[in-house]
Amino acid sequence: MESEGAIGEQPVVEVEIGSLSLSGSPRLAGENPEHIQVLAAAPNPLPPITVHRPSMRVIDGYHRLKAARLRGESTIAARFFDGDDTAAFVLSVRLNVTHGLPLALADRKRAAERIIVSHPQWSDRRVASVTGIAPGTVGDIRKRVVRGTGPEGRRLGRDGRMRPVDGSSGRILAGELLAENPDLSLRQVARAAGISPETARDVRNRLGNGEGPLPRQRRREAAPDEERAVGKEYGALRLARPGNRNRPDVVPASDHAVLIKRLMADPALRFSETGRNLLRLLALHALRKEEWEAIISNVPPHCSDIVADLARQFADLWSELAERVGEDVAQIG
Repeated sequence: MESEGAIGEQPVVEVEIGSLSLSGSPRLAGENPEHIQVLAAAPNPLPPITVHRPSMRVIDGYHRLKAARLRGESTIAARFFDGDDTAAFVLSVRLNVTHGLPLALADRKRAAERIIVSHPQWSDRRVASVTGIAPGTVGDIRKRVVRGTGPEGRRLGRDGRMRPVDGSSGRILAGELLAENPDLSLRQVARAAGISPETARDVRNRLGNGEGPLPRQRRREAAPDEERAVGKEYGALRLARPGNRNRPDVVPASDHAVLIKRLMADPALRFSETGRNLLRLLALHALRKEEWEAIISNVPPHCSDIVADLARQFADLWSELAERVGEDVAQIG
């Protein structure tokens, strides 16, 4: 498909105005008379229009053609485009979004619908780059007009690469790569994880803010196995506690170090100040039973009441943390 830049390299020729068609415009409301008057009164020659050679339909320059007619001219400067009808419509939208009289939001949304139908393999970001609307809006439109995600659940991005629609695994891998080597460039991470540089940047920003690599909505929609892979992997490593029948006791309470080591490898904790504070607090408690017994046995008698009182207060704080964190996990699940 010829790009906007390639069209600019095509030779300019004079075309008979009577031979041109104005059908198929992406403008739902039609022409803007005031804009035509302004163009007709311009003292300088107007830029060449773009014409679909197979159909002689005007791709870009609807108002310029009307202005030329108003001036009484019989020919107009034009460049030809030789792609098919669907490519011609995409080019028409792209050109009308980037210059001249911009397309209205309703026009751009309607154009997105047509492009999604004609190019179902295109990613939301690629459609958005053509129509000038947000990728999220494109995603909402896609849910209304088509079913499925394209060939093998993959879509074509703006860079010409095919990527899976669900980028959860790529985001997870990107998080691991950034945790192991924070100095990697976004392009290196994107290439290794099979995601776009923009997604790699989002993952890095999320980790820097103490979040996981996946957006909250995607975590909620993820399957149970995927959830464990991106943050609930600790669900199978709960501490054994009396009455905790709903949580598997894979790791015994005596082996706290296993859990804390696992947490220390999590970029969502490592890359934020609050996360590092939590890891330091947890590490202080990762003592063997014998070490706890030694501490208890060696508390001076004159300090025992103060130590016991502080221990109870700290235990209350940890208990509150456990309850509130447990509530958040339940809401996400």
